Amino acid sequence: MKSRAAPIVALFPEASFGAALNCIGVAQALRERGARPVFICHPGFSGLFADYGFPEHQLPASERAGDRPDTWQSFVRRHLPHFNLSPLEQLDTYVGPTWEAIVDTAIGAEAGLRRLLARLKPDAVVLDNVVMFPALATSAIPWVRMVSCAETELPDANVPPYLSGLAADDASRPYFEKRYLEAVAPAHERFNRFRVGTGLPALPPGIFLETSPWLNLLLTPQIVRRERAVPLDPDKFVYLEGCVRREGPFDLPDFPRGEGPLVYLGFGSLGAADVDLIERMIAVFASFPARFIVNVGGFREAYRAVPDNVYLDAWFPQPSVVARCDLFIHHGGNNSFCEALYFGVPSLIMPYCWDGHDNAERAVETGVGLRLDRASWTPAGLTAAIASLLDDRSMRGRLRTNAASMAAAPGTARAADAILGLVGR
Repeated sequence: MKSRAAPIVALFPEASFGAALNCIGVAQALRERGARPVFICHPGFSGLFADYGFPEHQLPASERAGDRPDTWQSFVRRHLPHFNLSPLEQLDTYVGPTWEAIVDTAIGAEAGLRRLLARLKPDAVVLDNVVMFPALATSAIPWVRMVSCAETELPDANVPPYLSGLAADDASRPYFEKRYLEAVAPAHERFNRFRVGTGLPALPPGIFLETSPWLNLLLTPQIVRRERAVPLDPDKFVYLEGCVRREGPFDLPDFPRGEGPLVYLGFGSLGAADVDLIERMIAVFASFPARFIVNVGGFREAYRAVPDNVYLDAWFPQPSVVARCDLFIHHGGNNSFCEALYFGVPSLIMPYCWDGHDNAERAVETGVGLRLDRASWTPAGLTAAIASLLDDRSMRGRLRTNAASMAAAPGTARAADAILGLVGR
């Protein structure tokens, strides 16, 4: 009897390292189960997935400015001053323009993606994005929505507004929701015209991506999950309890001075551009009795004198580093937040944009970390926050218990099993 061919699962993350690395973890689990994971990658991400042994299929670049490989980094550099603003202030300065750029990408990718899907003929597509690509929705290929951002991406009366950094019952919620819809209206109206032109129905105000009729995957671990007013259908929505990829081992560097706790600072590919912020933090680290590992991305040459208790580099196998740390200072990106929870490490979150605001608020609400404002922090405040998190034995106990639960049922395995269940394997 002839055996069935291994199913082809195409993973299509957005043009961000958070989504890309999240999908790599799922692809690792799919490969272990005999599937054939392949990646559809945006310009500028070629080679990332191949480094983990996965075939890559380049999304053809359009002539639109938003699809050129260097544009996103330029976009971020232009908006760097806006990262010091409040979530409300960022609606006009950053959130609205970002949605415009995202819509540009979806429109520009349409023709190339349609051709690529016809050539690949995948059994399913995992879309880790915040916007729908009509070429996928109209292809008849089963698609999975991966919500690798905070669960605030899926609205509910008991869940705070997306990107707000608010508590669910904050009195300013209605005003934020009103201002959000106003800020994104031009991009949303343009996107709906594009959708309707491809034969898809328009989406409600503020919504750029519908839920999948087949399967939806959310990272949010139980320890920080919210009780929704309208529970999600368990047949269509699967919580992964995080989704942490495997990385190679990490060997601790030799620190010329000091022992003590190990602290990792990683602000993601966007936050690494804020060299001034990181330099100011390193100056504080110099006098704190701990060892610090600092991810500075592509800006290593910008740093001259480095204290003996600080080690800088352009890249680290982050999950392997976090597993060995006592504290993780990060920007609130959902991958980083989930990695901290997976390894039982407290978070000190200094958010600058997007769902980092939401995760920072939730960390404080659930007692798994602290929040520090990027614009107004002081050396004394940073020192106190680090010391508090390193000394909080009660928090550490809760985090260890949660980490054991997450490790017992890895999110990558849950995701792979759910996806293969969809394609009949």
